Amino acid sequence: MAVIQKFLGKTVEIPEDRHYCIKQGLWGRIEDRTIVFGLTQPALVLMGGIKDVDWLLEEGQMAQADESVVFAITGKILYIDTPIAGEVHYNKISAGNPAQINADPYGQGWLFMINPAGDIATAYRSLVSAESYIETLRNTEGFKNPEGIKGGVSGICKAVYSGIGQQKI
Repeated sequence: MAVIQKFLGKTVEIPEDRHYCIKQGLWGRIEDRTIVFGLTQPALVLMGGIKDVDWLLEEGQMAQADESVVFAITGKILYIDTPIAGEVHYNKISAGNPAQINADPYGQGWLFMINPAGDIATAYRSLVSAESYIETLRNTEGFKNPEGIKGGVSGICKAVYSGIGQQKI
């Protein structure tokens, strides 16, 4: 388990026993004949956590690679795409209790699983290692603002955040 002590003011973990989709901040793990997907702790920290989720396809429907399969509400509206093509199955527990996604992202808080349309090993290899995922995180606000300073660390962000705080509405 890789641990980042200061990532936007939080400690986050990245399991090394699975692969990752950098674009969406998803982890993937082979389980039987499927690949289970969920959001990583760093992705959840960057998006401010999940407040609600809804499924965009019917249970058991075929999805194409990069097709949106989950609609999530964070601080923003987020569409989560599947990185591989295949038959989609959702975590019904996550839909009824989105707090579970935030509390246990690598366990019971997974989002969906895909029964790949092609070879499962090939599909899994299309994802990157934990080491590669961590390397891409180095360019995010999480590493650039390790203490989690409100308003960010750039001069523009600080100016905007300070200006908002001084407004009289």
